[in-house]
Amino acid sequence: MTHTEQLAAFMADLRYEQLPQAVLDRTEELYLDWLGSALASQDRHPIPLFERYAQTMGPETGKAKILVSGKYTSAYFAALVNGASSHLVEQDDLHNSSVLHPATVVFPAALAAAQDLGCSGQELLLATVVGYEAGIRIGEFLGRSHYRIFHTTATVGTLAAAVTVGKLLKFDREQFINLLGTAGTQAAGLWEFLRDAADSKQLHTAKAAADGVLAAYLTAEGLSGARNILEGDQGMAAGMSSDANPGKLSDRLGSRWALCETSFKLHASCRHTHPAADALLALMQAQGLGHEQIEQVTTRVHQGAIDVLGRVDVPSSVHQAKFSMGTVLGLIAVHGKAGLPEFEQFALHDPRVASFRAKVRMQLDTEVDAAYPQRWLGRVEVLTLDGRLVQGAIDDPKGDPGNTLSRTELEDKFRRLLAFAGHKDSARTDELINQAWNLRHCASVNSLC
Repeated sequence: MTHTEQLAAFMADLRYEQLPQAVLDRTEELYLDWLGSALASQDRHPIPLFERYAQTMGPETGKAKILVSGKYTSAYFAALVNGASSHLVEQDDLHNSSVLHPATVVFPAALAAAQDLGCSGQELLLATVVGYEAGIRIGEFLGRSHYRIFHTTATVGTLAAAVTVGKLLKFDREQFINLLGTAGTQAAGLWEFLRDAADSKQLHTAKAAADGVLAAYLTAEGLSGARNILEGDQGMAAGMSSDANPGKLSDRLGSRWALCETSFKLHASCRHTHPAADALLALMQAQGLGHEQIEQVTTRVHQGAIDVLGRVDVPSSVHQAKFSMGTVLGLIAVHGKAGLPEFEQFALHDPRVASFRAKVRMQLDTEVDAAYPQRWLGRVEVLTLDGRLVQGAIDDPKGDPGNTLSRTELEDKFRRLLAFAGHKDSARTDELINQAWNLRHCASVNSLC
């Protein structure tokens, strides 16, 4: 079998009973983390635009819930809005070596289709695992060159969402082959939007989730797709990568659970800023430094960070500020945090943050770049006003598998995300947390959220 065929066989044959306890636990944790991100963006631009589009173009009733409004519609339009909303506040998960945000494309498609189909919590969990395992491997297959131009969560996310829904529809191997072809030919998403502070990032995840639903439902009706969309001469790797590695598609299927390698986000910013943010915070605390004592900060980073963050000089929006290394480190240095409240209040309007931003520069580091994307190392050099040069290093940023968030920390993060969106019903918040921790016992996902 080709690597694509091996992947399709894994997706078709995997059963809930085969999932290790650690995988089930982690999937429930990833679900709660995603749900918090989706709810936190309520009423924040550009999510109301997606809601209005769904209201105009979609049915007024349906089985799938739009989380930010509580309204019901079709699986397609619920996945569209929920995909957009869960990628706005920059708190959704990331898998390091694939540079993929799986939750923001997998869970919107999974929940919408599962509600439409009347699936159980166990079926949702199984489908989610399939989406993560396939999406992560496809992202790794396309390699670093893909990510330089293409937003992997948009491109690979379309396939990850599609196979998730395909599992809910109980596809066989042949159907998964066709599904990959139909999803892969729709895959798109370019990084150019960062230069203009455009809203495309939310469109990317909205379309990936919704197009995954579209591809799966059409495949169920009999639509055929390219049989070798990943590895073919005119497939995704041929057009979107210069360093594709087909062996990644079938890497240790069934023994390596890539879902468990996924990182949670502590800071509300692009994940490329997190290693340096953690390293700077630890250094300032260890040295007893205040922001006013620092003359210059050099962050030693991997090339991927430069490719993404180097597009932003002086941010013009809060969302763009989350892709500014200087702004993120300014919030860390001045306020000790780079959370949602700090971005809202200080990222664009605090002169101390702006002043610190001007002191920060990125420099490519061979050690850091060689470790990437498997590991995201944090290295900073700080020159103080009195002439000292001090260095800080973090090998496992907070949230990474080696330094993960506990369930208590995830609950705290979830409560902060809902509070940010103005949710004041603590009993309802507790209910949502309890639902997540008991997802495997849920008879019908229509009772969720």
